[in-house]
Amino acid sequence: MELPVRLSKESRIPIYHQITAQIQALIASGQLSSGSPLPSIRMLSKDLEVSAITTRRAYQDLETEGFITTIQGKGTFVADVEESLLRSVKIKSVQEAMKNSIEAALQQNYSFKEIEEIFTGLIEELKTEKGEEKP
Repeated sequence: MELPVRLSKESRIPIYHQITAQIQALIASGQLSSGSPLPSIRMLSKDLEVSAITTRRAYQDLETEGFITTIQGKGTFVADVEESLLRSVKIKSVQEAMKNSIEAALQQNYSFKEIEEIFTGLIEELKTEKGEEKP
């Protein structure tokens, strides 16, 4: 099983943390459901082209936080995660994406007011596409 995890070697965020955050997001979004098998540390390391130590650290963090469980001789699986934890991961994931977008806009010398206008425009555009009424 190959996970849709994409790493950025240029990012200031450590690789193990990128792996952890993306697997959490896959679980929170329902793309990986409770009981789903995960690739072995060795296989995921090979797929992502990172060291087994890095992948082991990510898996250890995920297990400590209650997202995955390892069964000796059987493998690693998605745990039955509490709904409140899933909700907080979803919020954190969206906030991180928005923060990255805002930082990209600031690097292009947009003001916060201009960024807010762009954001508002995109929300209105998406509402129209989704058939929602304007407020």
